[in-house]
Amino acid sequence: MYKQISIITLSMTLLMGCSGTVPTLGINDGQLMPCPESPNCVSSQQSAADEEHAIQPIEFVGTRQQAQAKLLHVLKTAERANIVVVEDDYIRVEFTSQIMRFVDDVEFYFPSTASDKITIHVRSASRIGESDFGVNRERIEQIRNNVKL
Repeated sequence: MYKQISIITLSMTLLMGCSGTVPTLGINDGQLMPCPESPNCVSSQQSAADEEHAIQPIEFVGTRQQAQAKLLHVLKTAERANIVVVEDDYIRVEFTSQIMRFVDDVEFYFPSTASDKITIHVRSASRIGESDFGVNRERIEQIRNNVKL
């Protein structure tokens, strides 16, 4: 019995450890945080010369409120997504991997604009590990495609 409890406790500790601590996130002077040097992050605000981290923002025709409503609808139907922060110009979501329970932080920034073409800046980064095998880039592309539907 003691052995089973020890195994369960150890397993839970390891699984909870995979979530990592929440890094510094959000908007600072109109910018999402830059990606770290590790290849497990993509951002639309990285220099285009940084091919490993750079990704295109999501473009939307309509108002910022319409863009946010559409994006929230897409995120609410996404698997293993937990919407953590919703503000007028910012959304943060935590995606958790199915098996190892790794957490990725995904951010969306809606800068002010006078036109009806909304640019949604994105950042998606794994909390732990070195490589994400392209998961963050793939996730943003899937979200982009679903927003355009």
